[in-house]
Amino acid sequence: MPLHPSAIDIALRLFLTVVAGALIGINREAGGHSAGFRTTVLAALAASLAMILANAMLEVGGKTPVSFATMDPMRLPLGILTGMGFIGGGAILKHGNTISGVTTAATLWAVTVVGLCFGSGNLVLGCVGTGLILLTLIGFKWVDVRVARKRRAHVVIAGTRDAPTLSQFYDTLRTAGYRANFLGESDAGNNRRRLTFEVLWEQTEIDGKPPALLDVLAKTYDLQSFEMVAEGLR
Repeated sequence: MPLHPSAIDIALRLFLTVVAGALIGINREAGGHSAGFRTTVLAALAASLAMILANAMLEVGGKTPVSFATMDPMRLPLGILTGMGFIGGGAILKHGNTISGVTTAATLWAVTVVGLCFGSGNLVLGCVGTGLILLTLIGFKWVDVRVARKRRAHVVIAGTRDAPTLSQFYDTLRTAGYRANFLGESDAGNNRRRLTFEVLWEQTEIDGKPPALLDVLAKTYDLQSFEMVAEGLR
């Protein structure tokens, strides 16, 4: 960090911080994420201001050039990163077996580091970091939605005591390209029973829901419920 940053230098740091936070924040806002435009800008600004303050608090009298990294003001940006961990943890939500907000939390952490770069005067590193973050959020998303993921669903069908048999159900799904595990059986009354299965397959995110599987089940069996389980695969 420059030992005596000028007003123009500080203004440039803050300007680039706002631009970086805004560019990343617009991407998150457009995606409808919990931490959007203003949150991202504020996180970057807080980190940048902390580094500028640490820069201003550096005592230069009687110090050698190699001693600044061990001074107490350097603990200020470390505290900022620790605090950002709590904010990022609040952005992560769990709905049943599905966890969301992990990318948002990682984005907040990354934009905080970018703010620290700009606040410390490392403008080139901050610009490169901003570009890489945008590449990850925008460019890599094209790859992410096209990667085949393991999917599973809990399926409940009803039938008489002797039909459908487990082998019939397995054969139906195997022919359609799915796998199934039997989970349990319960009484449905009137000499009927409910069979619960775990159905597994691979599918890309861009393909959306599995309409083929729903069509097969709805046309062939008395489908009672179909519950997607996105996380927690074994």
